[in-house]
Amino acid sequence: MGTARPGIPHLLVLHGLEGKVTAKYAHGLLSQARTLGWSGDLMMFRSCDGEANTARRFYHSGETEDIDFVVRTLIERDPDINLVICGVSLGGNVTLKWLGELGDAVPPQLRRAAGVSVPFDLEAGSIFMETGFARHYVRHFLNTLTEKTLEKLKQYPGLVDRSELLAARTFRDFDNLITGPLHGFADAHDYYHQSSSIRFIQNVRVPTLLLSAEDDPFLPVSVLNGVRRIAEHSEYLTLEFPDRGGHVGWVEGQPWRPRYYMEERVVQWLSGNDN
Repeated sequence: MGTARPGIPHLLVLHGLEGKVTAKYAHGLLSQARTLGWSGDLMMFRSCDGEANTARRFYHSGETEDIDFVVRTLIERDPDINLVICGVSLGGNVTLKWLGELGDAVPPQLRRAAGVSVPFDLEAGSIFMETGFARHYVRHFLNTLTEKTLEKLKQYPGLVDRSELLAARTFRDFDNLITGPLHGFADAHDYYHQSSSIRFIQNVRVPTLLLSAEDDPFLPVSVLNGVRRIAEHSEYLTLEFPDRGGHVGWVEGQPWRPRYYMEERVVQWLSGNDN
C-alpha cells in the first residue's frame, strides 16, 4: 500500500493463527484504510508467508520480539510516521501483550491500536475450543502446524519425537510437545500463563479498541467478563463486546453483497472517530 506520508495514518495489521497473505480480513482492513488514503503493511508471522523459516523456532501467541522489530524499523525509516495497529486473534494477543510490556515506553509515533477477537486467556481458550464446533478449527490448525513441524524436522532432526507429534490431538498436546519447550517455556501451562494478554492489558498506554463477540467459539464469555473488570480501571481501553459476531465475523448484508462490520469499525476507530 505504499510508504507512509506526513500526517496520514499508516496501518500495520497482524494476522491470526496460521494466517496467510491472502487472509480476507487483513485485506479488508487494508482496503478500508486505502479508501481513506492511508498506507499500510501486513506483518506475516514466521512460516506463514509460504516459506519455512530456517531458525529452530516458529512464532507463537506471546512472541513480541518480531512486532517490536517491525514497529521500530518503520519508525527508523520514517520518524514522523503516524502509526496505527490492528491485531486479529493471535495477532491481537501479540499486539496487546507487546503494548502492555512497553507500558509508558510505547513509541510516541504509535497513536492508536485495536485488538479483534483476541484470545485473552490462552489456557481458558484452549480448553474451551475442545468443545462444540470449535473442535473442527482445532483439527484444521493442528494439521497445518504438524505439517510445518514435520518440515522443520528435516532441518533439525532432534527437534521432537515424530510419533508423539503425529499423536497430538489438542492444542495442549501440541503446545506441551512443541510450542512450550521450543520457545523456552516449561510446558503448555507455563506458555499459556506467560503469554496471555489478559495479564498485560492493564499496562496498555495507547488508546486501544477491544472488539470481541460474546458468542466467539474460541473463548468462554467468562474471560471477556474478566477483561471488563480490568478495563474499568483503564482510561486507554475501549471495549465493544456485542452478543453476536463469532470469531472475526460480523458479516452483514446479502450473500452477493456482504458488508464486513469489523473492518469498517476498526478503521473508523483507528482514524480517531470514536462515534
